[in-house]
Amino acid sequence: MIRIYELKIAANKEQNLEKSIAEYLKIKPQEIIEYRIYKRSVDARKKDRIMLVYIVDLTVKDEKKVLHNNRNKKVEKKPPEKELSISFGDSKLPHPPVIIGTGPAGLFCGLLLAEKGYRPILLERGEPVDKRIKDVHQFWKDGSLNTESNVQFGEGGAGTFSDGKLTTRINDPRCRYILKKMKDHGAPNEILYDSKPHIGTDKLRKVVAEIREAIIRYGGEIRYRNRVERLQIENNHIKGIEIEGEEAVETSVVVASMGHSARDLFESFYDSGVPMESKAFSIGARIEHPQELINEIQYGTKSGISTLGAADYRLSWHHPNGRGAYTFCMCPGGMVVASASEKDSVVTNGMSAYGRNGKNANSALLVSVTPEDFDSENPLAGIDFQRKWERKAFVLGGRNYRAPAQRVEDFLSLRASKDLGEVYPTYRPGVNPADLSVCLPSYVSEVLREALMQWNRKMKGFALNDAILTGVETRSSSPVRIKRNELMESDVKGLYPAGEGCGYAGGIMSAAVDGVKIAEAIMEKYYL
Repeated sequence: MIRIYELKIAANKEQNLEKSIAEYLKIKPQEIIEYRIYKRSVDARKKDRIMLVYIVDLTVKDEKKVLHNNRNKKVEKKPPEKELSISFGDSKLPHPPVIIGTGPAGLFCGLLLAEKGYRPILLERGEPVDKRIKDVHQFWKDGSLNTESNVQFGEGGAGTFSDGKLTTRINDPRCRYILKKMKDHGAPNEILYDSKPHIGTDKLRKVVAEIREAIIRYGGEIRYRNRVERLQIENNHIKGIEIEGEEAVETSVVVASMGHSARDLFESFYDSGVPMESKAFSIGARIEHPQELINEIQYGTKSGISTLGAADYRLSWHHPNGRGAYTFCMCPGGMVVASASEKDSVVTNGMSAYGRNGKNANSALLVSVTPEDFDSENPLAGIDFQRKWERKAFVLGGRNYRAPAQRVEDFLSLRASKDLGEVYPTYRPGVNPADLSVCLPSYVSEVLREALMQWNRKMKGFALNDAILTGVETRSSSPVRIKRNELMESDVKGLYPAGEGCGYAGGIMSAAVDGVKIAEAIMEKYYL
């Protein structure tokens, strides 16, 4: 095959790729045997001439002639794709490996191990995805929180109730493996080539269920409502794990891929002597704008462009005091969702369906915090820091899981909101107008106010008076890192910390990649 780089087509035109390829190569369409998109991105630097930019792989009847005639263009032989390199160790694995958690890291670690015959046992404290969806919707309806089945806990992890973004800044060949597996298990084909791929919460739930069935088909096992209480450690080696209300599971390999909200398990690990440290994370609030406004700012038209879908954005700014402010998990056409996992706490997150056709756009506005901001040097001090602000938000929202919300104009003017404006908040069970500075550290509020004004200069209208801020967002990443060595293993032998919860990832893709790396490390050490 040959590869064409930077094939550009105006976004407002019909995307007739075969015709465009033929014109670019100066050949007839019938000389093209087959083609497929390898990458598609958007160049929106000129609002009056937004372009879709393609990288295309194709087979032609006379490859040698096409390459020769286009040698001065960005056309070359297609480079070979990198595949996973799997090797197997020389130590016998006496028991199946146990994986704690079925988020992206746990699922992809389990899938690869199962494919290679290691019969992993995946332990999930929450419910299967279908039952979990019902529990979450009930919470959003009436505030009845199930502390073991919610946006944070359950099959698929926290990412199941998100936009399903698959963007990542890591450059790792495992990303392609993961995208292909997701596509094979029901994700849209375009995730293989879109520069900003997303699945949407509606389709992601189905993908999670399909991966679960594949793990079982390959000989793995998934146990729900199995909350791990503690590790069994002898002479600094894993001997098994203890599960609430169940018999202990004997094993010498445990993958700790629980999510960033498994606070009780971090406490148990710490009490067991597992080396860990506190780490920086971020805190802030969700902002909601009319999606039409974001479309107009980014594309120059309220209705958007059909080939591009709802517009998104990514913003960052560094305050002179050294703190960074940035947008995170931007959800075009989405909703702000109640994401608490503990009683008497309010936590926000963002979610979009695949179609991204909701009235509002939302994004987290976050400010970095570091261990120096916490009240102690204990490795778990970041968890206490999160709880403090989540509980303040719970009180400010009315003690019934409604969230405190504030108009941007009021937030910038340092006054509490008494009512809301034209932007209707999507958070359920509902919001109470308030002063968000009560449930945010003062330095976070200060940085966010200045960041909003800076971003309003880049995106005129971003600091819209009636835009809604809903608080608080505290779970953007883990406040804890469980230490591991270059072989991916803790100082406690047989314990493999993995994914976002243990401090080694920052989204669905990077967590899934980390899970694959852990599976590779286990196989490199053990054979069956």
